[in-house]
Amino acid sequence: MTKESQMASGRAHALECGDSSPLSAGDLSPSKPDERPSATESIESSRPKKPWPHAPVHKLTEHGVYMVTAGTLAKAHQFCGPERLSLLEHQLLELANHYRWQIEAWAVFANHYHFVARGNPDSADLRKLIRHLHANAARELNRLDHAEGRKVWHNFWDTRLTYERSYLARLNYVHQNAVKHGLVPVANQYPWCSAAWFERVATPAMVQTIYSFKTDQVNVDDDF
Repeated sequence: MTKESQMASGRAHALECGDSSPLSAGDLSPSKPDERPSATESIESSRPKKPWPHAPVHKLTEHGVYMVTAGTLAKAHQFCGPERLSLLEHQLLELANHYRWQIEAWAVFANHYHFVARGNPDSADLRKLIRHLHANAARELNRLDHAEGRKVWHNFWDTRLTYERSYLARLNYVHQNAVKHGLVPVANQYPWCSAAWFERVATPAMVQTIYSFKTDQVNVDDDF
């Protein structure tokens, strides 16, 4: 057995369905303004405020901390462009709040995403969150592309993190993932990940600690 217990992944057809009832997420906007590159300012201003998570906790608890990775069907770049990336990121943060999961790191790309989330006593089943996310994101994407009924998602993987060093290394891995994929030279320059938010809400000492963890040995499905 490995140090983390790998949970069974869902099938592609199951990821397109789920509870799509209206949400009632509160406004979790940060006290400081959300700084965006000029290329995305007009898009962000036309969408609801980003439902930012609370400040990260950074410790393991009995309620479980998980890393989740999901990819599109055939690794197709379905979420290309600021509007589609913002759509997927917003759905992730809003639904995590709705299902009472504390997001501590996230990174959203054209054909996959990663996030680390902490459970609470009143958290819903994590798979319900993922299925709802995939259903909402696929429906909105297909509306934009006039492709009703198109399958968008292929699969997802979720791993419960049970060792502190493994957990902290994966936090850093997700924060830095845009750099790994060669999209930006510095993680906080990528608008659709948690790096800039983390650097804003965490203490300098915590940022330095998390960023010091090496990620080259982290075993994550990331061949996208």
